[in-house]
Amino acid sequence: MDNLYDDDVVAWARQQAGLIRARQWSQLDMDNIVEEIEDVGKSEKRELQSRLCVLISHLLKWSHQPARRGRSWRKTIREQRSAIELDLQKHPSLQALLADPECLQDAWIDALLKVIGEQNFFDLPDTSPWTLSQALDQDFYSCDRGD
Repeated sequence: MDNLYDDDVVAWARQQAGLIRARQWSQLDMDNIVEEIEDVGKSEKRELQSRLCVLISHLLKWSHQPARRGRSWRKTIREQRSAIELDLQKHPSLQALLADPECLQDAWIDALLKVIGEQNFFDLPDTSPWTLSQALDQDFYSCDRGD
């Protein structure tokens, strides 16, 4: 069974589902089943963190490049907020991730790395000037720049 898992995880998953349906418990590849179940949660966390990074990077652009603001940036900000909201509705346990202060800090650092090198990005703070609530607020677009 390990060989099939390594060679074709889709065929392996189909095989494991068949074994479960047939209640052939002793033939299940439990180690890899556990790993795959744990990975489902990890991928959902990664997706949420990725969306938060994209959101914050676009808020940074919006805040620091007012001359370049456009519908595309606004659309991306709205889409990421909506997708994050949907992710949290579908997976309420992800709220705990957002409650962790390191989550926003990690997303901030990732966003900084994304936008570094673009025009008008200098002297950015080490931590986000926005709270998580602000970043996720559908009506929030800027910070302390009179926008």
